[in-house]
Amino acid sequence: MRSFGYASRYTNGNLALALAPGLTPLGVVASPEFFDGYVIYPQVVARGLLVLADVAASRYYNFVPESQRDPILTGQGDRLRAECFSVCNGVYARLDLLQNGLEGKIGYGTTNVDIGAEMRSVLSSVRKDEDLHIKMGDAGLAVDAGGSQARERPVKMPDRWVRALGNAAEMHRGMEPVFSLTGAQAQAFVAGLPPASGKLVAGWVTPARTGIKLLRQGAKDTVYIAGLHRLSALKRVMPHIKGVTFFQPTFAEAGTVMVVAELPACRITLSLTAEAWRGYSGEGALLSSLVYAQAQKDAARMKLSFDGIIRAMHMAQTWNMDTSRAEDALALLAVSGKLGYDATDTAYFHRELPEEPGRILKDNPRLLAAQKLTDDVTLVRENEWNVPSKGADYRVRLGDSDRYACSCTWYLRHGSNRGPCKHILAVQIKTGEF
Repeated sequence: MRSFGYASRYTNGNLALALAPGLTPLGVVASPEFFDGYVIYPQVVARGLLVLADVAASRYYNFVPESQRDPILTGQGDRLRAECFSVCNGVYARLDLLQNGLEGKIGYGTTNVDIGAEMRSVLSSVRKDEDLHIKMGDAGLAVDAGGSQARERPVKMPDRWVRALGNAAEMHRGMEPVFSLTGAQAQAFVAGLPPASGKLVAGWVTPARTGIKLLRQGAKDTVYIAGLHRLSALKRVMPHIKGVTFFQPTFAEAGTVMVVAELPACRITLSLTAEAWRGYSGEGALLSSLVYAQAQKDAARMKLSFDGIIRAMHMAQTWNMDTSRAEDALALLAVSGKLGYDATDTAYFHRELPEEPGRILKDNPRLLAAQKLTDDVTLVRENEWNVPSKGADYRVRLGDSDRYACSCTWYLRHGSNRGPCKHILAVQIKTGEF
């Protein structure tokens, strides 16, 4: 058990969230400080942080600007990461600051800060030729650019962000690159994006000499994007973009998409839900991983040390288990927000968040509902079960492709694109190792 070094404080209308000591490869650090140094590309980094601030302050569905600007900051020894969600929870954004763009020792730890008006002002004024000093740690985020300074204390993380982090990690794990734009072509694509407050523009996009072109139907090397305006924050870094890569899941509904912009010594990832009105916190992508007792045991064994790259094969070798078991355990660890997934590196990464007992059931009411149905599940015939619920009987079938299907209205509407329904979960619990 690790105790907090000091109490959370509420002063001047702001909550400063105390963080537990950080468990790093060097041992437990009471007051984690994960970076204190300069960046080699100051304007790029400053504008990159503002991209995240823009996303965290925007409600893209029925656009309304908000005051929330709270990125999660993590040091992982060889890189710094900043992450956030939009207010509507339908856009995930991440800025990866790589080691070759930083002058200073990178440590280990996670915190959550607000980028307020003063911080935005300092970052917005950073010029290409002036020094930018950044300090990150349990004290928050501090920047110094050309004599202008700003400091932000840690703040309380939005509760649904923790739930959304797990769903996003599982959805990102299935992402694969479809096509890339480079140089002027990539910059033209960003320049042509509609504003955040613009109308919903959706369709299949494919490379063109002038950036992209919008198609009515999908074809080879196309990606469906529901809401191009949700990528508009990239305009802040348009002059610095060297390339843009479009990702989509191998097996998923059209619309779930990731766009990764390459910048000098860093990259920005924007990931969109399949519809502008849908949020990551409600996707249910990890529900199946929560019902297996073996995954829970394996996850409890694994020790995380703020690694920037975590792969199932390596964890399987380290903890003497097969790769499929390691994958299930890592997926389960993502539920609590401890793991994110980087599709560019095809690997998980570790961030540390305060523990909350009972969070899994609290954040996944569908799982709680499934547990109440488990005792009434009966086997009708091979690979087919009856699940009574609210006065009706529902049939769950396991198909040849090892995929479950259910006769309920929820499944008929969503299929498996938003995780399993409660009836399928009940069957998985009944037939699993519990």
